Amino acid sequence: MAPFGAPSGRLAIFPGSFDPLTNGHVDIILRSAHLFERVVVAVLVNAEKQSLFTAEERVAMIREVFREYPNVEADTFDGLLVDYARRRRASAIVRGLRAVSDFEYEFQMALMNRHLEPTLETVFMMPAEQYTYLSSRLIKEVFTLGGDVRGLVPSAVEPWLRGKKQESTPVR
Repeated sequence: MAPFGAPSGRLAIFPGSFDPLTNGHVDIILRSAHLFERVVVAVLVNAEKQSLFTAEERVAMIREVFREYPNVEADTFDGLLVDYARRRRASAIVRGLRAVSDFEYEFQMALMNRHLEPTLETVFMMPAEQYTYLSSRLIKEVFTLGGDVRGLVPSAVEPWLRGKKQESTPVR
């Protein structure tokens, strides 16, 4: 069986919720862009998950942050990641590992993806040390409670967060 990623070069998929995009995500995306010809930042559309930003808003944020990187694109997907990777003719999935606690879950997912599509590789990357504690969930919590997230999210994401905060502030 020929690898399904071969004809389109070395395309990697970096899947996630990116709700919102953090500097830890940016670090992994930029380093992936040096390893692969193209990187698709694939926003998972999950109707059952309560998100701060719509999938369309998250894609717009990612496109804004990476507008100067022609080999990085943003897209959405739902369903099985391996099916999306097949459609995109990807050769790899990039996953970030912040701590040992991430490893077990990511390891299980990688093995299942390999079972479903043996030619699709999973590449694990660790973010730069200063971002190892970051998560989108933590950013949302700190920001919602009035904390400063400068330096933790791309500067282009901050106005999006402020906009959401203004939307949720009750009018008196």
